[in-house]
Amino acid sequence: MPKAQSGSAALPQQALEIASGYAFAGPALDLGALLWDGVCLPDVQVRIPLPMLNRHGLVAGATGTGKTKTLQLIAEQLSAQGVPVFLADIKGDVSGIREPGARNENVQARAADVHQRWEPTGFPAEFYALGGIGHGIPVRATVTSFGPLLLSKVLQLNPTQEQSLGLIFHYADQKGLDLVDLKDLRAVVAFLTSDEGRGELKGIGGLSTATAGVILRSLTAFEAEGMADFFGEPEFDTGELLRVADDGRGLVSVLELAAVQDRPRLFSTFLMWLLADLFHDLPEVGDVDKPKLVFFFDEAHLLFKGASKAFLDSLTQTVRLIRSKGVGVFFVTQTAKDVPADVLAQLGNRVQHALRAFTPDDQKALKATVKTFPDSAYDLEELLTGLGTGEAVVTVLSERGAPTPVAATRLRAPESLMGPLDADALDSAVRASSLYGRYAQAVDRESAYERLDSRGAKGPDEMAETAETKAPPSAREKNPSVVEQVVGSGMFKSLARSLGTQIGREITRSVFGTARRRR
Repeated sequence: MPKAQSGSAALPQQALEIASGYAFAGPALDLGALLWDGVCLPDVQVRIPLPMLNRHGLVAGATGTGKTKTLQLIAEQLSAQGVPVFLADIKGDVSGIREPGARNENVQARAADVHQRWEPTGFPAEFYALGGIGHGIPVRATVTSFGPLLLSKVLQLNPTQEQSLGLIFHYADQKGLDLVDLKDLRAVVAFLTSDEGRGELKGIGGLSTATAGVILRSLTAFEAEGMADFFGEPEFDTGELLRVADDGRGLVSVLELAAVQDRPRLFSTFLMWLLADLFHDLPEVGDVDKPKLVFFFDEAHLLFKGASKAFLDSLTQTVRLIRSKGVGVFFVTQTAKDVPADVLAQLGNRVQHALRAFTPDDQKALKATVKTFPDSAYDLEELLTGLGTGEAVVTVLSERGAPTPVAATRLRAPESLMGPLDADALDSAVRASSLYGRYAQAVDRESAYERLDSRGAKGPDEMAETAETKAPPSAREKNPSVVEQVVGSGMFKSLARSLGTQIGREITRSVFGTARRRR
């Protein structure tokens, strides 16, 4: 184990050069102390400038090397600086961030090594769960807002099927058919493949009956696997993630995913929906003194695996542009090669934990990772395979936006509980939240399924016409149709004036095909 050594005058020249690269004047997060030649040098603190946290980052390393504790350490300090944080808790062991940590010999030894003033501290936290499966406030999205591109990723559709699903969404948007949950989308596809709907199918172009049938079967199988709970209303407002506690500390939003670990494609894509929704709702702010939110994307390789080119292009664009909206995104995965090059190029901050090199593939991944770092005074291949738990190789962006020298670092210990809350404490925290009453109970209002189920021999256009022409004026005013609600909204009236009535009836969508919402 490396020994701690004090006294900056005794530092070797190369260590002094590294130290100068982390001597920031403004507010910064403290990661730990420099490791040099097997010795921990606590007088050389390795830090990240707070304004650079929206330049994105990567936390990588083999299983068991301390990635989760690194997330917890960074999240604590961001919260203390008044920055909200989002954490995806895959294994269920980050919930302890709400409670003060426990003193023990290991924590005290680590704090002494890195000259950390360690005090047990809990941080303000909210707990969420996808669809309410697990311990947390339910997080749901409507199918309309989720959009065709993200849903195609979840359904594992090929590019042709993905484009066809986009046409189905386009049709539903035009006809004012609200796609709230999966049964709504299934009803629209079933209608388009029925005898009475085939004429409509021809009208939207490029969509074959066979492809529509494949999509319908994929939806049915997806719903049969228990995925229906994740889609519906009340839809989660991602603005909740930007809140600050009464004492000025940033709120830590923990999405508990342990109960859905067996559905990795779903939760990784849902995380992308959260980010995409934030992207098209937040205003441009440019460079800021501190981020509005830092978003940690755990198990990031699941997001990229099997993704279409359209999906990856949209993801890259979102990551590139969301920085100017004050949001930082950290991808958490095992190796840098898990992240596509175009996305990796956007990540300015790196915390690389140890890698293993037991197989030829491991050796290849190790060499590829070393090539992604700036030139270094270290032998990185040797260093990365010899790091201990809670140690990492760090390089970040300085206050002027230039990469800092590569620094082997012994990381600080988190001050909150390094482990999960027990189930009773977690449930109590969830029920005590001011958001619980808003999101806990699912709502199933009239939408595409109900409208198509009651259509009789009439198609969507005829239903809309009948509702408008045959109902008495007072009834029409009291119970406007779905189409009237869409066309009557302020946003769509504006679009109709500028782009024409036909386009004005259609839902506008973001780069990810997610529906734009006005709060």
